Amino acid sequence: MLKHWPPLSTLRGFEAAARLGSFHKAAAELHLTQSAISQQIRSLEAYLEQPLFFRSGRSVSLTDAGHDLLSTTQALLQQLAVGIRRLGQYQKPNQLVLNTTPAFARHWLLPRLGDFRREHPEVDLWIYSTDEVPDMTTQTIDVAVRDDISSQAECSFKVLHADRLYPACHPSVLALPSTERTTLHGEREMDWSHWAVEAGIDVGQQGQGLNFSDPGLLLDAACAGLGIALVSELLSCSARANGSLQPLVEQTIRGPNWALLTHRDSESNARSFCEWLLSQLETA
Repeated sequence: MLKHWPPLSTLRGFEAAARLGSFHKAAAELHLTQSAISQQIRSLEAYLEQPLFFRSGRSVSLTDAGHDLLSTTQALLQQLAVGIRRLGQYQKPNQLVLNTTPAFARHWLLPRLGDFRREHPEVDLWIYSTDEVPDMTTQTIDVAVRDDISSQAECSFKVLHADRLYPACHPSVLALPSTERTTLHGEREMDWSHWAVEAGIDVGQQGQGLNFSDPGLLLDAACAGLGIALVSELLSCSARANGSLQPLVEQTIRGPNWALLTHRDSESNARSFCEWLLSQLETA
């Protein structure tokens, strides 16, 4: 595709001249000579094989093709400028990039972020939540906390918490006959087939219902009273505490292991976060 792109410098010169309506003003803005701007425009027109400006003495105006290209060029340059400014976030001296799942970020980490901020105001934490397991060797990630990771090169690996799962729902759903309760289905360990094998207890789960690929959304649905779900003990602790979720039975079954990956090049900010994380999990 690059062979279809004119030189970026010609697009900058064109955008300035078109916006200002003058080659002279464009040259002043870009700290170039007027002849340099004229040469850029001629080069761009030759590349596109059509005129972009009507020239009348010292004044210029856009052709129809010029108007079309101006809107495209301005959008392109604006997006490029935003992207370049955004790169500054990678140069923050105290930045810590944390990768985790959307469910963990929303249901476990977010309610506790205030505590971390009070204890470590110097850490510029960037939470990068993804459904996909990151590649720590190629991505700019200091720490990963997930329930779907294993050891990776250049990282230290530690299992943090062996999660348990249990069937639960909103208190309003408990008042319904079991035959009227919608069954909410998850994936992996949160599929009801896992409950059937591990616990063997019928809590009124049905084969049909609502299906969720995100365990965090599954938990949200259960808390909203949409039905019964097999949920994470770790992620649901806040919902249990505020009364929006109640267990159907006291039985729990084996869930996923939450683990920690720390890149070996990470500095004291990573250690501070990991120590805080471990202390929070011990009291969870």
